Amino acid sequence: MNEGKREFTRRSDRIEELVTRIESTGDPALRAVAQELLQAVIELHGVALDHIMEAVAELPHGQEALGKIAEDKLVSGVLSLHGIHPVPVALRVAAALENTRPYLQSHGGNVEIASIDNDTVHLHLQGTCGSCNSSSETLKSRVEKEIYDMAPEIASVTSDSMPLVTHSEFVILQTS
Repeated sequence: MNEGKREFTRRSDRIEELVTRIESTGDPALRAVAQELLQAVIELHGVALDHIMEAVAELPHGQEALGKIAEDKLVSGVLSLHGIHPVPVALRVAAALENTRPYLQSHGGNVEIASIDNDTVHLHLQGTCGSCNSSSETLKSRVEKEIYDMAPEIASVTSDSMPLVTHSEFVILQTS
């Protein structure tokens, strides 16, 4: 892990620790003020990042620079958090499926985006990937992980043959 990622992880861990302490405080008024302060800082950073992204976009080769910026997973996640990712969510979900497609096809299956509604991706699964438990487990983990990595603002993934399941739960994708 390079020094920048190590520092990011250290700071993220510290933020998580502080948020936990805020949430566990016995004083509801203090907890509310601290949470409001945290939200205000996040919003301020979001506005500043949006201004930065707009300024970069206006530079010669700005769109190329934005694409390069968005390739960094750490930066990509922060931009998604603030709703200012330069690549539309539909394109990032499509790229995630392209990354998993060779594996799916090697197991006789495929996947297509049926729709994306708000923070939910609806998939259409094809072929025989769901007929074997281990294949469906691998399919689930590969497809979901890739979608959540590429588009962290997605909260749930569903298919034409499975119920809606939120991001934090496990889903077994199966073909119809």
